[in-house]
Amino acid sequence: MMNGVNLMHRLTLSAALPLALIACTSSGEAVAGNEETEAVAAISPVDTLPFQTTVVSKFDEPWAMTFLPDGRALVTERKGKLKLVTLSADGKAAMVDVTGTPEVAYGGQGGLGDVVLSPDFVNDGYVYLSFAEAGEGDTSGAAVARAKLVTANDGAASLNDMQVIWRQEPKVSGKGHYGHRIAFGPDGMMYISSGERQKFDPAQDLEQNLGKVVRLTPTGGIPSDNPMYDQGRIKAQIWSYGHRNPLGLAFDSAGNLWNSEMGPKGGDELNLVKRGANYGYPKVSNGDHYDGRDIPDHSPEDGFVPPKVFWTPVISPGSLMIYNGDLFPAWKNSAFIGALSGQALVRVKLDGENAAKADNWSMEGRIREVEQGPDGAIWLLEDGARGSQGRLLKLTPAK
Repeated sequence: MMNGVNLMHRLTLSAALPLALIACTSSGEAVAGNEETEAVAAISPVDTLPFQTTVVSKFDEPWAMTFLPDGRALVTERKGKLKLVTLSADGKAAMVDVTGTPEVAYGGQGGLGDVVLSPDFVNDGYVYLSFAEAGEGDTSGAAVARAKLVTANDGAASLNDMQVIWRQEPKVSGKGHYGHRIAFGPDGMMYISSGERQKFDPAQDLEQNLGKVVRLTPTGGIPSDNPMYDQGRIKAQIWSYGHRNPLGLAFDSAGNLWNSEMGPKGGDELNLVKRGANYGYPKVSNGDHYDGRDIPDHSPEDGFVPPKVFWTPVISPGSLMIYNGDLFPAWKNSAFIGALSGQALVRVKLDGENAAKADNWSMEGRIREVEQGPDGAIWLLEDGARGSQGRLLKLTPAK
């Protein structure tokens, strides 16, 4: 029997294949959310999908998820709720609100963001959250906090002893490009992607931590082997710079750090993130400004690090996961990107420090988050930012 998602795909696409979606760009620098509705690269016919899709649950503007060691999951909703989800063997989900979440600056692209576990969660119980935090006047900025997750026998859950351990500096006006993905490396350090907040120049300004990937200890301290450790507190945080809106951050099995980020009008990127490297934005990009002004393309002579893969038309990458499970053995060490405007699951094949486009599967919905489950299944969260609830989808091999 065909599941509901695949049936919908067939009815929508059967009369329109082969299909390539046409660009639909906005004028002027995108206000919060607009750039996430841009054009899409060509997608694969539904009949070729190598997985089956199960709808597990629905959420109000979900943004991120992570699995606990016992198989339960934490899911963030942008308006500020954190859900503890219990997944049953029959494919159903029961959930409770986790109390003690931080107050968030909701609006535009802002709100509650990423959720990850401490590398030593089994012993220390720490959960890390990113969120948009209000500042003075009409300003805001991303922040990262950690707290202990406490669960009770009656199913209740709370975050205790919350402490903000990092902030974007300075807080600025606008509600876009927070970035704020979190990843722990094999070195035990915490890496945070920090968007340039649609302000362009901060990505190259080493006195601000906007438009950067920062590297900190699990408590928010600054490691002494950071590339600019002895050059002041802000510079000391910086691991790499010249980033625009980095909404994906993940390590591969060899310990390489990758990030996916939205380009401007064109030029979405997958980057291999190196210590002290400059990725060029806004001085270079494979896209252009929304008002039509040219941005020079990456070139061998420009002194900046080019992306390993880029997309024009864009896909609007909203997340990044690097697969190491056994359920899809052919995809080990592939990067999976959730596409927002692309409404697709995108696979990129990784080979050491090289990358190549592999697959682009239509999901008929804006994919905000991609996560690997304990059994190797691939889990997707739809964005749910256009008035409908975002579905939690489980992908398993096609029968």
